[in-house]
Amino acid sequence: MRLSLVATAVVAAACALAGCTNGGNSGTSSTPTSGAASPEAVAYMDKVCGAASEFAKIEKTAPKIDADSAKLKAEMAAYMGQLADAFTKSAEGLKNVGPSPVAGGEEAVNKMAETFTSLGAVFSDAKTKVEQADANNATGGIQAAGEAIAKLSELADPLRDLKANPELQKATQTAPKCQEMQRLNVTPTS
Repeated sequence: MRLSLVATAVVAAACALAGCTNGGNSGTSSTPTSGAASPEAVAYMDKVCGAASEFAKIEKTAPKIDADSAKLKAEMAAYMGQLADAFTKSAEGLKNVGPSPVAGGEEAVNKMAETFTSLGAVFSDAKTKVEQADANNATGGIQAAGEAIAKLSELADPLRDLKANPELQKATQTAPKCQEMQRLNVTPTS
């Protein structure tokens, strides 16, 4: 299990959930259809990305694999708790973004908030399982943590509704906080 890549994967997932683009072609057009997004749509997506990026601001320290089993268990439980708190904080922020100036935006953001809430619960449950694991045989706890981390890759694309809305997609490409989140999306080199 490559725990050193977990934090990067989680930040990348959060970035994807918040509408970041990496400039690549994912099979859908990332080019706006025409013109710039309205200032209202840009301001709205700036709030959305700001709320979702709360995840990236919370301290998350991946445990070191070389730790003894009792220390690894404690560090993994703390890590799962940090991730649960991060997703929960972003979910709350998304719920408080407010009404969308563009039809369909509010529904898409509500779906994002539900996704973050669900992931917060998954990591909270994993934390409990890690804490309950036998310190002399932390495999069960590590397995629970791995299963929680695997949930990140099982997510459906919660932005499909935003991507279908050309104005919100254009707004995502120019909103300062969305651009800031895009810079946080660092691809691992190893």
